[in-house]
Amino acid sequence: MKSILFFCLTLISAGSALPLELGSPFSENMVLQRQSEIPVWGWGKPASEVRVTIADKKAAATVAEDGSWKLKLDAIPAGGPYQFQVTSDSETITCKNVLVGDVWICSGQSNMQMPYAKMAGSKQILANRKGRPIRCMEVKRTVSLAPSQRCQGQWSSRPVPSAVALAFSYHLQKDLDIPVGIILTCWGSSWLEGWMPKDMTEELPHFDQMMRDFEKNDRQKVESLIKKAESGKRAGKGQKWSRENEIYLRTRPNIVYNAMLHPLAPYAVRGIVWYQGESNARSIEDMMQYRQSLQKWCQRMRALWQHDDLHLLVVMLPKFKVVRNGKSIKDPTAHSWAWIRESQMKILDLPHTSIVNTIDLGNPNNIHPPDKAPIGQRLALLAQRDALGKTLLAQGPKMKSVTIHSDEIVIAYENAEGLATTDGEAVRGFWVAGKSRQWKAATGQIKGETVVLSCGDTTPEVVRYAFCAVPNVNLINAAKLPALPFRTDTDKP
Repeated sequence: MKSILFFCLTLISAGSALPLELGSPFSENMVLQRQSEIPVWGWGKPASEVRVTIADKKAAATVAEDGSWKLKLDAIPAGGPYQFQVTSDSETITCKNVLVGDVWICSGQSNMQMPYAKMAGSKQILANRKGRPIRCMEVKRTVSLAPSQRCQGQWSSRPVPSAVALAFSYHLQKDLDIPVGIILTCWGSSWLEGWMPKDMTEELPHFDQMMRDFEKNDRQKVESLIKKAESGKRAGKGQKWSRENEIYLRTRPNIVYNAMLHPLAPYAVRGIVWYQGESNARSIEDMMQYRQSLQKWCQRMRALWQHDDLHLLVVMLPKFKVVRNGKSIKDPTAHSWAWIRESQMKILDLPHTSIVNTIDLGNPNNIHPPDKAPIGQRLALLAQRDALGKTLLAQGPKMKSVTIHSDEIVIAYENAEGLATTDGEAVRGFWVAGKSRQWKAATGQIKGETVVLSCGDTTPEVVRYAFCAVPNVNLINAAKLPALPFRTDTDKP
């Protein structure tokens, strides 16, 4: 409960105890979600009444026997700054400088965590964001063996530490002209399974096995490392692990979720931006499993937030040279990131989801490429189109249909306004194959909102586009957004 002193201006009578406490996401400088009921929760004296006031909205609740309380405020339009006040008996917590706008959770692993100093173009974004109502709460990176009710983090108007989240928040605020709040909870090297609640073992057999292995092989060590950190904190040394032990902890299943995601729910947000997958691309089996895991995780997060249309924005993995079966980085049959990109795109089978195409970005030799600014801008476009219902060209050409003739293939696209190539040359990045599945590169010509592939001496049956580790692509639309990868075959890798 002492942590609230770091979060809010608290007024209490001299010498009294401080049982009144707010949930971790509530503090001075916070951003509350507009156009939505606002859940507020915390702890206090059992049987006492808690009253919350902001602007002209008021709500009250009675503290339960276990000391917890929860209530909902009616929706508030974008604006501020406001004073957010919580009272119970003679105690008052006052959070100043509160804004109302759009709030997004930005989560994932190292490419979400990557600091903006490493981003190309960061100085211009930093200069342009000055004075804009953008706030961020960064969640402290730690673990817990059980779902935690609290986490550490404080809302601030300082620049968002993450390169992707900084660019996203800047472009979103500039386009919408309302306050934007980012809750940054991410950790390098973490697997998707690290962000899963334990009950997902009932739906995912591989996760069930991971948790069984954890209980058998890891639990005792994790428990010891947590106790050591807590002991150091009590001694005033802070929480410290060796780099080796920290990497060990952030790559275990479930325990990152317990500490860094569970305490945030059900804070009202517009959606989640998810940039993760590199750690789940260590084998073709992992990459294929990811499609089901990501869908199940999305549905579970919606249940946790009690928000059926909570939007999920997924960042596709960009170009990278890793191949798992020894083939060329240009080979469409290589066990490359092409397969996890396809798994990521399967999230679109669920409603209220989007995917940012990064097939034209990345560095084959750098798993942490600096070109994060375009990702943030594309995220902002998709958030406006898909989560807010604005009409705009927010995504590159997406395959709509494929018509196969004896000597050519006609590919029709949606989002095809101004279909063109970046260099004025023929369309690149396609492979075609017949029944023998001997894949051959094919070039195409743009005809209206279609691309026509000439297949030469191949009798075409199937086609793949941008389906390799490092594709050489150039197809875009009027918004200069790249075409999405696809394949028409159903062959297993």
